[in-house]
Amino acid sequence: MNPLLSRLQPYPFERLRQLFADITPSPAHRPISLGIGEPRHATPAFIQQALIEGLGGLSAYPATAGEPRLRQAFADWMQRRYGLQVDAATQVLPVNGSREALFAFVQTVIDPSAGEPLVVLPNPFYQIYEGATLLAGATPYYAPSDPARNFAVDWDSVPEAVWQRTQLLFVCSPGNPTGAVMPLAEWEKLFALADRHGFVIGSDECYSEIYFRDEPPLGGLEAAARLGRKDFRNLLAFTSLSKRSNVPGLRSGFVAGDAQLVKAFLLYRTYHGSAMGPAVQAASVAAWNDEQHVVENRALYRAKFAQVTPLLTPVMDVQLPDAGFYLWAGVPPALGMSDTDFARALLAQYNVTVLPGSYLARDAQGGNPGAGRVRMALVAETAECVEAAQRIVQFIQSQPVQHP
Repeated sequence: MNPLLSRLQPYPFERLRQLFADITPSPAHRPISLGIGEPRHATPAFIQQALIEGLGGLSAYPATAGEPRLRQAFADWMQRRYGLQVDAATQVLPVNGSREALFAFVQTVIDPSAGEPLVVLPNPFYQIYEGATLLAGATPYYAPSDPARNFAVDWDSVPEAVWQRTQLLFVCSPGNPTGAVMPLAEWEKLFALADRHGFVIGSDECYSEIYFRDEPPLGGLEAAARLGRKDFRNLLAFTSLSKRSNVPGLRSGFVAGDAQLVKAFLLYRTYHGSAMGPAVQAASVAAWNDEQHVVENRALYRAKFAQVTPLLTPVMDVQLPDAGFYLWAGVPPALGMSDTDFARALLAQYNVTVLPGSYLARDAQGGNPGAGRVRMALVAETAECVEAAQRIVQFIQSQPVQHP
């Protein structure tokens, strides 16, 4: 067996199952889960119909590069969303959701024979970054988020010696779980570091279409173009339909950016066997070519967050995120509870599931930046999320205050 498998850490939801193994949830309350970030709004009917109409393609093997009309749909969307001109033939590539693409891209980029390669990750982070890094024979370096800056990553804290060994940097903007969007000045800083040290930047943007301000989140390729980097050198952006179009089961997305990176990634994927099925391609074309369903989906999230956030702010350290569908909430210090204690007691007393923030981060650079916080995924219908928030308020208010 591959010895690197032994370096993988338990997935957060496996740790959550273990945490709750001896808990009996309150029988007086129906279960409500805010734990898993799985979109639960209805899948648009036109996407389902396009999938059905694409079933005729099952009689042929699909090309790894995807059909020309699919790649053109990607390029057209990039033009509409970001005002970017990308070459549909050389600068975009279909992927089977961002999860598999993020993993496979690390295997494509990392050269384990070149000293002791590092991959810089935000902390907290999406665990695929870490697992892919370990299985590629590299070592993760965890760059901490800064609570004073709405949990933006503190890139300035990364030592020069780390940058010198870095082969890949992951940016997650909007962030999971924090919802923070990285501004142009931060992108400029990272591009300068990439030029100096020769590392690649992978920009995970799968939450980019769920946002709460008038201005949509800045994308990595958009930032590059604004800064005159129109070849997108050493940059690849990842996006998917799962959150945007409420199709997490479709497993469809695309990458875009540096043509040389796309070429290498296509070669890897050809051998890896990562072609997108023809019916999924047909449904994806329909989804990327329509924006009205995305506007309607975003309106649902905005209405939901507008009701839930004000309920929680009087009792928790929480605020409306820049984007995404998570609330990143602080456990009230007066309760004297850790994030894991909070999650266990909430389930036992009110049958609401939240994910401890420490499970989404690692102890590094002096601490675990997720400790003392919980992630709440507001993916269910509004009424259910409001009820969950009301129960959380009741739970907090019912707890004895711990005096120092």
